[in-house]
Amino acid sequence: MTAVRLADLIATLDAAYPPRLAESWDSVGLVCGDPAEPVSRVLFAVDATAAVVAEAIAWGAQALVVHHPLLLRGVDTVAADTPKGALLHRLIRSGCALFTAHTNADSADPGVSDALAHAVGLTVTGALDPKPLTAVDTWVVQVPHGDTEKVLAALFAAGAGTGGHYDDAAWKVAGTSQFRPLDGANPALGAIGELHTVDEDRIEVIAPPSRRTAVLQALRAAHPYEEPAYHVTERAALPSSLGIGRIGELAVPETLREFTARVRAGLPATTWGVRAAGDPDRIIRRVAVCGGAGDSFLGKVARLGVDAYVTSDLRHHPADEHLRAGGPALIDAAHWATEFPWCAQAQDIVGKAHPGLETRVSENRTDPWTIGAADC
Repeated sequence: MTAVRLADLIATLDAAYPPRLAESWDSVGLVCGDPAEPVSRVLFAVDATAAVVAEAIAWGAQALVVHHPLLLRGVDTVAADTPKGALLHRLIRSGCALFTAHTNADSADPGVSDALAHAVGLTVTGALDPKPLTAVDTWVVQVPHGDTEKVLAALFAAGAGTGGHYDDAAWKVAGTSQFRPLDGANPALGAIGELHTVDEDRIEVIAPPSRRTAVLQALRAAHPYEEPAYHVTERAALPSSLGIGRIGELAVPETLREFTARVRAGLPATTWGVRAAGDPDRIIRRVAVCGGAGDSFLGKVARLGVDAYVTSDLRHHPADEHLRAGGPALIDAAHWATEFPWCAQAQDIVGKAHPGLETRVSENRTDPWTIGAADC
């Protein structure tokens, strides 16, 4: 067992579950802990409950990674005599950091719903609610041949030419440009009223839309012309493999009755159990899944041509109206159960990046329901 800095663990988790994918209302990332401190044991769980925190401390974990935020909404106290404050104080006193990956883990690829799909035997074919690819601008600029490198350096310094794990990226091709300066111009090359030709490079770089002002200012400052020739285009919003939920397919079609049994076997047992709505003999081939509460996607699911939808927290009236309208069969499992498979996914990602770490998934089932009809 070897230790890494908490900062290194965070970098691995942020790479797998980028914070930029989190919804605007969400709270993700480091809740407590010193990024400079060493970590040798990491515990994974869906919720940071009192039992999970106690397990982490008893095991000697220096980091607890959970899906649900402990502090989702703003608070004005974390005093030790408040429920959440008490947990934070216990973690801090024990030297155990708390990290959350919530809706960023929902939308990542792979993410929460990929783990759910795998647990119930589906081959993922796409996202249920795809996020568009990150917006990006393409800048096309004509530059006199001798000034190309100076202009490129200025554009790179302003934030252009970066994508994924690459920077200083550009494309250029040589050509001949022409222009005629008119009265009032102050040309760097050529004379007023005369057509002038010059050897130029056409360069192309990409940049985030948020850097438009900076890139334009850098271009104007570095370009030798009074009026640089350039244009900017923004990439269309294209769907990607990122996003909430997943669409998947069964290797062999099953009846709804059989598929419901498959879901029940693939997920951890809970008092809530697994229930289905629809014709038990309906044939199930193509399935949508969404870890956690998913009834907000009922309308979208109905338009996707799937045979069934697996999620949690389905309410009576939306489910009834969905079925009356001819929507796909519904399979409702416990919220915690649909997200629990993610813990093993996150553990695997961390384990591969840091093989010297000792990791494990919490043995505590944090589903809040404790008594079912069969227990009475």
